Amino acid sequence: MERGANSVKLYFSNTTTIITTMLILILIGFMSYCFINRDNIQFWGRRILILAIYGLVVCCFAAARDGLDITIQNDVEGTSIAGGIFEIVSIPTIVGCIGAGIIIISSIIALFIKSQNVKEVLFFIMCAGIILKIITVEIARIIM
Repeated sequence: MERGANSVKLYFSNTTTIITTMLILILIGFMSYCFINRDNIQFWGRRILILAIYGLVVCCFAAARDGLDITIQNDVEGTSIAGGIFEIVSIPTIVGCIGAGIIIISSIIALFIKSQNVKEVLFFIMCAGIILKIITVEIARIIM
């Protein structure tokens, strides 16, 4: 029973974890809605903009939740403050950077592309990067 209680604490233990959990669920809902209604969507550029901005907000909350800022501060300044839950060089941070790169590159390419079909593909590439980040970080949080 204790393992279940610890899992609940990962997502609902304080204000930051609650907000981050809700933001992630809304993000997954938005991506799912766009996937289900992809045949009716005419303007993918708007969806890309929403996904990029909202995804950045979610990423910032998740980084704050996991103490990534403290980990980076420790690494840069060499302080003795206890770091976040992940090391600066770890699978979640590396995969997070790769996912962020996929999202950023897709967003920039979308600025210069006129074709809605290509923008649709870029949107789903961005979704794949976000899902990769979410799955990796959340599994790592549960394991730790």
